[in-house]
Formats: sequence, C-alpha cells, structure tokens
Amino acid sequence: MSQSVNKNHQDKTFFKVVDAPKQEPHVRINNFKEVVLGYTEEHALVEASKCLHCLNAQCVKGCPVGIDIPEFIKHLYHKDYDAAIAIIKEKNSLPAICGRVCPQEEQCQKFCILGQKDAPVSIGRLERYVADIEQEKGIKIPQIAPPNGKKVAVIGAGPAGLTVAADLAKLGYFVELFEALHTEGGVLVYGIPEFRLPKSIVKAEVDYIEKLGVKLTPNTLIGRLFTIDELLSKKGFEAVFIGTGAGLPKFLNIPGENLNGVYSANEFLIRVNLMKAYNFPKYKTPLGIGKKVVVIGGGNVALDSARSAKRLGTEKVYILYRRDKNEMPAREEEILNAEEEDIEFKFLAAPTKIIGDEQGHVKALEYINMELSQPDTSGRRKPIPIKNSETTMDVDTVIIAIGRTPNPIIQSTTKGLETTTGGIIVIDKKTGQTSLNAVYAGGDIATGEATVISAMASGKIAAQNIHQYLTNNSNNTP
Repeated sequence: MSQSVNKNHQDKTFFKVVDAPKQEPHVRINNFKEVVLGYTEEHALVEASKCLHCLNAQCVKGCPVGIDIPEFIKHLYHKDYDAAIAIIKEKNSLPAICGRVCPQEEQCQKFCILGQKDAPVSIGRLERYVADIEQEKGIKIPQIAPPNGKKVAVIGAGPAGLTVAADLAKLGYFVELFEALHTEGGVLVYGIPEFRLPKSIVKAEVDYIEKLGVKLTPNTLIGRLFTIDELLSKKGFEAVFIGTGAGLPKFLNIPGENLNGVYSANEFLIRVNLMKAYNFPKYKTPLGIGKKVVVIGGGNVALDSARSAKRLGTEKVYILYRRDKNEMPAREEEILNAEEEDIEFKFLAAPTKIIGDEQGHVKALEYINMELSQPDTSGRRKPIPIKNSETTMDVDTVIIAIGRTPNPIIQSTTKGLETTTGGIIVIDKKTGQTSLNAVYAGGDIATGEATVISAMASGKIAAQNIHQYLTNNSNNTP
C-alpha cells in the first residue's frame, strides 16, 4: 500500500467524511424531490484526494461487480471525468443508480483502509458524481462488437435483467428484454421512492441500455403470453435469462389483515411510485391513508413506505420493529433521514392483531413487547414475546413491509425448472444456469430479496456464462 499520494494523509482532520448536502427535513417532508443533493466539484475533489490508491485495493474486493475503484477515483481527482466513468462502466452499466441506492457502507467502503482509523472514502458519492456529470453531458455509447447473429431473451427489466442485456449487447448479441410492466426498471421504478432515486435517473440508464442495441418489450408477461419453452423452440432465442425479481409480498398472518386500510408495502409503493399517487390529482391514483400510519418492518422498504406516507401529508408515522435499532437491516443513512423527518420508531414490538371499526376499516393495532435472547450459533439474538405485555395504538393505516418472495408464474409454467420452497429458482452460483439447458437466472428470483448491486453481480455472472455457452455451441456446430 502506498502512503505517499497526499501529504494531507498525516492530518487527522483529513479523514473526516465530506458530507453531501441534503434538503432540510422541514422542507423535504413536503415534497418528493431527491433528499441527497450530491457532491459539488469541490466536495468531490476533496473526497477523492483521500484515496490512498492501495496496490492491493480491498475496496475492489468488496465491490460485487469488481469496479477498479482506485483507478476511477484517480481520474476523478484529475478532473478526467470521461475516463472515470468509462472505468466504472467497464463493470457497471447503472452507475447513477448504484451511486444512490447501493449499501456501499457494507460493501466497498467497509473494506477501505482509511475506515480502520476514521471515515472511509465515500465511494458511492463519488460514483454518483461522475455518473451525474455523464448524464448532464450526454451518455456515450462504448464500442460494441459486430452482430454475431445469436438471440438471447431476458425476462424482467430490473437490475439483473438490465445488466445481462447490456453485457450481452456489447458482445454482439441481439437481446430482447421482456418486461411485464409498462415501463422498465423493475424495483427501481416501482419500489424505490422518487426522493431516493429519481425516475429520470432510471430512465436515462435504461435509455443507455436501449442505445446499446437492446430491444425493449414492455407489457409482456412471460409465462402467460409465451412460455420459456416457446421462447426457445418457436421464437428463435438460443438462451434465456430469468430476472423477474421478488414482487410477491409476505404477510403477517394475524387477525385483521383483510381490513380496509391495510396495505402490503409492495402495493403501497407501486401506487406511490409507479402510479404517481404522490402527484394526485394530476395522476388519478387516490391513496387515502388517514392521520396515523404504522409500518411493520425494519428494512429499507419499511423506511421508504414510512417516509412516503409522511410526504403524503399524514400527521404521524410509526415504524414497528420486533428487534432493536442495532439489528435493523435498513441502511444507517436512511434510518437517520427517517429520524430527522420525525418518523417515530417503536423497537422490540411485534403486531398481534389489527382492529377494525364497524365499517371494516382499520382503527387500531395491537402489539406485544419483545426481548432479545442470547445470541444463537449465527450470532443473532432472537426476539421473544414478553407475556401479558400487549399494547394497543390508534392508527388509520397499516403497511406491512416484512419482505417479498418471487412471483410463481414462470416457475409454474416451465416444466423441469427446479425451485426451492417459496419459488426461488435453483441455480449454479458459479454460472447462473438453472436445471434447464440454455436457461439462466439471477437476482432476487434466484437468491431471495437482496440488494440492487448483488442482483447486478449475479447478472454479470450469467451474461459471461451465456456467452461462453453460446460460443461453445457455435464452435461445436458441424
């Protein structure tokens, strides 16, 4: 590791993180505009100057798609933004998205050497900075291999599918990307609110992938309109990638879940994000949520739901989580944002019953207090109900955000496709191949609910192995 890049590394204050400016809480709770405003050039250059340019860069090992992080930061520091974004896009076709929503603190930044003493380099903020510059200037299309005459079908235009489509298009394949919804992006458009990920950013990234030569086909539900077998046997595709995500909500299985005023987070966020309920009445998606809302869960989806409800004008929003704050899977940054926005957390509490009024609408939630056991063999402490500690809180709306599972349509219409309990498609993790020849899968459909960047990583593995499979088949053809 080189320690001679910048003499300021000797100064303890140098290690302090450069925070990106944000909308003030009292302002942002009244709009759906992006909360984090991003670095200015001055911010970016100061933060980039912190990088030690380690010879054995652990941050790269922490990146699921293997971006050469020190190299892109070096070019950023020298204001060669074209070179910086080109290095990122060698491995990541969605940098403006990843720079906003990836949990860098648990991935690349977690392994930054500077983090052993103080704050690591804010890699995600720097990635966003150069990606945003590229979008402002106009996204450049890289050199693409000549058409090789081979066709690949990609099902699902979320992070995994977009990654596969981009990587194969660059290699000369004709790729058709089928999406069940009317717009591409998957969870990026229906699940993540505008204030965390503007839809204009997603559209620009999708437009880039279309310019690579990918054919986008929305409003097409594979498994109903065509089966996997029909794509391969009748539509001329030589390989198929399944990246349909996990869009089926989980429920609590407690009394009262059928009352009016109970939403799955999936339905709630689709109404807010995709159907633009936040811009009612311009968009005809009314969403009556009353004065008091409680969200059940502790992940990013729960926080997205709570913060969206706050912006829709409800007076009080609670998050009910059965573990303590330290065990919340949500990003620390988003927990802080929610606290600043006056979201009230009720930890060590689990719902037991939803109570309705005479008209069948939610009027209260009963929950029981919990305590954590000693750590089990995995190191995690199990929440245990405290007897006779039930409490009732008055609420008008309950949003359930306890996870999602795969939609079963493709699994139920594809003979021989091996799945596990819950509809997860079984794959070879080294190749992405399913139990069927020429059929690959990745993202949440193959792993369960996970992160955007992990879905992209599995998509890159599948793309590499689809290319290898089709190349070998071509070479073996008499």
